Amino acid sequence: MTTERRHIEVSGIPVEIRRKAIKNLHVGVYPPDGRVRVAAPEHLDDEAVRLAIVSRIGWIRRQRRSFTRQQRQSAREMVTGESHYFAGKRYLLNVLEGPGNPRVVVANNLRLALYVKAGMDHNSRQRVLERWYRSQLKTRISELLPHWERVTGVKVEDCRIKRMKTQWGSCNIEARRVWLNLELAKKAPRCLEYILVHEMVHLLERHHTDRFRALMDQFMPDWRLHRDALNEAPLAHEDWLY
Repeated sequence: MTTERRHIEVSGIPVEIRRKAIKNLHVGVYPPDGRVRVAAPEHLDDEAVRLAIVSRIGWIRRQRRSFTRQQRQSAREMVTGESHYFAGKRYLLNVLEGPGNPRVVVANNLRLALYVKAGMDHNSRQRVLERWYRSQLKTRISELLPHWERVTGVKVEDCRIKRMKTQWGSCNIEARRVWLNLELAKKAPRCLEYILVHEMVHLLERHHTDRFRALMDQFMPDWRLHRDALNEAPLAHEDWLY
C-alpha cells in the first residue's frame, strides 16, 4: 500500500516518488513523454532515493529519448482513407455504410473494411473497430498461450485484455492472471509473444533481476529484438492521463 507520494527533481528531470511497503527500489519511465516514477521502500530516506536515481540517470535519459523519437499517430477520425495498424501492418480504412451488423473485414491485405450503419458517429465506429481488435487478439492469445506454457512450464490461470495507458502487460502473481494491452492487436505478432512471455516469466520471478533476464534468454533468446521493435512501433494517439 502506498504511504507517501511526492515529487522531486534530479539532474533536471522531474521524478515522482511513491513509498510503499516493499523491499527493493524500482524506477520506471513511462510513455508518452518519459515520465519518471520511483517506487521506494518506506525505510529509505530522501537522500538514499536521490542517489539511487542518480545512479540510473543514464538509463533514464535513454528511455526518455526513445519516447521522444517514437512515432505517434494523430487522433483517429474513423473515416475512409486514414491509416490503422493490425498485426504490425499498416492498412487504409474503408468505411462502408449499410444494413447488417457492424463489422470489420481485412480486404486485399491492404484495407480494413469497416461496415457500419448509416449515421454512426465517430465513437460508435471506434467501438466497432476496438471490438474487432479485441476478438482478434483473443484468438491470437488462445493460439500462443498453450505453446508458451509448454516452453516455460508456467501455468496461466487466466489471460485477459484491457486498455492500458503506461504498460504493455501486467500480471497478478497470486491469481496467476496475465493482462495484455489491447494495443498489442496492432503490433507485430512477435511483439505480442514477447509481452506474453515477459508476463509469464514474472510468474516465476517478480522483478527484473538477473534471474528474470536469464529466464527470458532461456525461453526467448531474441527477446531484446522484439522489445526494441515494440519500442520503435508507432504509438496510438492517447490523452495520456496518470
